[in-house]
Amino acid sequence: MNEFTRDVLPTHKAPPGGQLSGAMLADLDAAGVLILTGFYTRERCDALRARALELVEAFDPDSVRSEFSTTRQTQLNDNYFIESGDKIRFFFEADAFDADGTLRQPKADSLNKMGHAMHDLDPVFDRFSRGPELQEIGRRLGYERPGIIQSMYIFKPPRIGGEVVCHQDSTYIYTEPESCHGFWFALDDATLENGCMQFIPGAHKGPLKARNYRRDDGTLVTETLDDSRWPEERCLPAEAPAGTLVVFNGRTPHLSGANRSDGSRHAYTLHVIDQAAHYPAINWLQRSPALPLRGFERG
Repeated sequence: MNEFTRDVLPTHKAPPGGQLSGAMLADLDAAGVLILTGFYTRERCDALRARALELVEAFDPDSVRSEFSTTRQTQLNDNYFIESGDKIRFFFEADAFDADGTLRQPKADSLNKMGHAMHDLDPVFDRFSRGPELQEIGRRLGYERPGIIQSMYIFKPPRIGGEVVCHQDSTYIYTEPESCHGFWFALDDATLENGCMQFIPGAHKGPLKARNYRRDDGTLVTETLDDSRWPEERCLPAEAPAGTLVVFNGRTPHLSGANRSDGSRHAYTLHVIDQAAHYPAINWLQRSPALPLRGFERG
């Protein structure tokens, strides 16, 4: 595993037109993560935030009470989650409800995330997720036929926003050969206080540690490939003002702390794969042939 010797994650001002420079690509290769500030305006972030809250307002929390937690793993036997790859669905924080089943906070401050196909099913999310700048970044990352396979709107709500344990995204979104990248957009200012992302730079040069959420007879299982511990003492924070784009390799280990502050930490994530690679049918995230993968081009 290559060591990354800097004490901060590589950060650059977002380049015009998504034209990542040689230095930016070298930083991404070395660290496995690249922070691009000012990629989107705050106004554009606020528009996506407003649309997300409109979708939340239309959601009836009594219709389904599905929780998502990386520590409790309640989603592993939850068909509402397992079959969400081509839908827009809502997942609560593990601590959202009291002992009587009543929400402790307003609905919008009780959700863990919304997923997983807003980018294909909602026009506002579609416009945010696609465009020439993102298309150019995909090209410079070497994608032959990029496909946005997943979108997640992360609420990280005040006081109950859950911890996300250290993981690699390619363990969930696995292709042969591996081709996953994450595109993470800060919609609020992300800080250590409200649970910003943290990365172990350079650790993407090491092995893939698991195949998580493999489909197995109606449930999701994990196949451990390497049980060595993560060197979490090497984590560096990705504190990011709203409008920042964080691009990271699917093997780059990352985590985020709980949000116990009084403010939210909304973020939006896309996961991209190369459609030239093989996408196994046992991956948890599947979609109907009626909703084929699309890349960054606007329709």
